[in-house]
Amino acid sequence: MPVRDTVGLHFTVMTQKIVLFGTGSFSQVAHVYFTKDSQYEVVAFTVHEDHIREPIMSGLPVIPFETLEDRFPPDLHSMFVAVGYRDVNRSRTEIYNACKDKGYEMISYISSRAVQWGDIEVGDNCFILEHNVLQPFVKIGNNVVLWSGNHVGHHTTIGDNCFIASHAVISGHVTIDNNCFIGVNATLRDGIRVAPECIIGAGAVILKDTVIRGVYKGVGTEHARVTSDRLRSI
Repeated sequence: MPVRDTVGLHFTVMTQKIVLFGTGSFSQVAHVYFTKDSQYEVVAFTVHEDHIREPIMSGLPVIPFETLEDRFPPDLHSMFVAVGYRDVNRSRTEIYNACKDKGYEMISYISSRAVQWGDIEVGDNCFILEHNVLQPFVKIGNNVVLWSGNHVGHHTTIGDNCFIASHAVISGHVTIDNNCFIGVNATLRDGIRVAPECIIGAGAVILKDTVIRGVYKGVGTEHARVTSDRLRSI
């Protein structure tokens, strides 16, 4: 998908019809963003047949993925996989590959309220929400989610199948390899490399290269011995 400055953009192209994979909260959120802030028209949801609980969601049909192309053929429809980071993004990656195997174009969404300067690269099936700051020369692979409010510094590369939760600070010249999860308020210093399949927990501070499949936890705040009703002031 070609990247464009979406700030203040008025879409004039023909509406493109898409199907969202997923019926969970991510898919519900994606439906709102695509409907209110893109040139795409969501026409259906899809999941595997044994996961269908209701035939209608948000006023749209829920179609078995096994027979999706019979009703919504890939030559007339594109897709977006709205699935979270379970199993370090493996579930979303498998579904993404299955959709491509069926011949669907996988589209990306960049919020009109994200800040970027056009000197970036974004792959397909990416979801970049509001208040993300993407500095020049950022490269983002395929099947990547950037939830709201992240800072991605200049010359940073984010590999395929990553999920970055809100308000992470990723400094310049950072490399995040494939299949990583970066938690809320995590901080990555400049010039480091996050190895594949790492989990960086909420509030973690990463100051050097990580190891493959490493888990890095933030330090949780312990509750004080005094109870709130005994505090003299806050």
